[in-house]
Amino acid sequence: MDYLSTRDKALRLRAAEAIAMGLSRDGGLFTPVLFPHLSTLEIETLCGMSYQRRAAYVMGKFLEDFSPEELNYYAVSAYGPDASVITSPGQGKFDHPEVAPLHPVDGNTWCLELWHGPTSAFKDMALQMLPLLLSASLKKTGEEKTACILVATSGDTGKAALEGFKDVEQTKILVFYPENGVSEIQKLQMVTQEGNNVGVCAVQGNFDDAQNGVKRIFSDEEMREELAKRGCFLSSANSINWGRILPQIVYYISAYCDLVRSGTVKLGQKINYCVPTGNFGNILSCYYARKMGVPIGRLICASNRNDVLTDFIRTGVYDRNRPFHTTMSPSMDILISSNLERLLFDLSEWDDELVRGYMAQLNQTGRYEINETIKERLQMLFYGGFCSEEDTSATIAAMYREHGYLIDTHTAVAAKVLSDYRRESGDDTPAVFVSTASPYKFCDSVLAAIGETPAANSLDRIEQLRQVSGVTPPVRLAALKGKPVRFTSVTERSGMDSVVKSFLQ
Repeated sequence: MDYLSTRDKALRLRAAEAIAMGLSRDGGLFTPVLFPHLSTLEIETLCGMSYQRRAAYVMGKFLEDFSPEELNYYAVSAYGPDASVITSPGQGKFDHPEVAPLHPVDGNTWCLELWHGPTSAFKDMALQMLPLLLSASLKKTGEEKTACILVATSGDTGKAALEGFKDVEQTKILVFYPENGVSEIQKLQMVTQEGNNVGVCAVQGNFDDAQNGVKRIFSDEEMREELAKRGCFLSSANSINWGRILPQIVYYISAYCDLVRSGTVKLGQKINYCVPTGNFGNILSCYYARKMGVPIGRLICASNRNDVLTDFIRTGVYDRNRPFHTTMSPSMDILISSNLERLLFDLSEWDDELVRGYMAQLNQTGRYEINETIKERLQMLFYGGFCSEEDTSATIAAMYREHGYLIDTHTAVAAKVLSDYRRESGDDTPAVFVSTASPYKFCDSVLAAIGETPAANSLDRIEQLRQVSGVTPPVRLAALKGKPVRFTSVTERSGMDSVVKSFLQ
């Protein structure tokens, strides 16, 4: 299958080439030329498979460069052995044998837990797979240079990418994060990262500053030429890389299959998904699962106080010219949602000139307005809502009090927006809201929400939350205590180029 750029549909690459390159040289994002349709029989067959086998099957639809044997091997390597052969918890990379389990909240609502991987965030679902795909892609394309993975993170992607690419052959990885825009636990996870090929640097500013800096470096011809002389080339582990989006499609298909297999919904019955959304990659993957034929009804896009996507879905105007809020759900503190470009490309029926124009307007003025045709298509599929800080805390408290279920701040945003959608629309379709991080990554906010005074030290809060809730914390988060800090660098956005050059000396 070929992949083309959202800004130049005449540019086509094979899967291995698109994954290795990450971002198109014209600034566009690679997208497949078609989305294979899953028949009802195929979905029924997937219901009887393990998560690993589902992942290999679904990815095989898009990765014709890779053999079924390769993809099965990658799936087991990324997600651990099949649940049927796990004899004790924690035997695999993921601390739950089902990898991405569904937690029942009530008879019509479930929470999809995507944080059982090594960094306790949903980014592991893709970033345990991407290094395997990228490493194989380098070999398939005959690439001899070292891939320098540049990452901008709003909190979770950084650690997940560092862990996934740690000591992976023929790669180096450098992560930029907003200096004051991540939680203390997220920062500790990154600055204590082990590995001989990793680097971490804070950026003075917010996530959008870091992301724009990385995009600028990717489009800098002089930088590419200089790195080529050093035997390196740039690639990405952000969700601009198709190798990040594809593994995320799997868990939306898998969750539907689990509901069918349990007899909770009937095969062919529609469900709604509510996704806490920042850079738009996660909910875009859900949209792609729908395109493949999974019976998904409404796509509910949940934002925090940085509600640019809510306004966009409701009005058709994307306008980042607004205050930037630092919130208790930092992975969603984003005003420029990069993956929205892929959705616009699809909804415009591959009008690359139109998409290119929208992105130019966004770069020049900070806003654009989609035409009526795209707007109608968008609003038929998506609902946009946002959640205040007060409501985030209240939702954590209510979920814990009423259901005995501990959730993090991002998950609370999704739960609240789902509730708002149901109240406004009267739509009682069975629904799944997505949990993107362990509550232990945001102990201070979770403790305060359930009526506790957080301990002064961020790592002490992990034990405090365990004692209060009785919920066992992820082993790797508890192990952060005492780990030495390796990375302390801070740069202005204008200095990110120099940091890259220094890292690759």
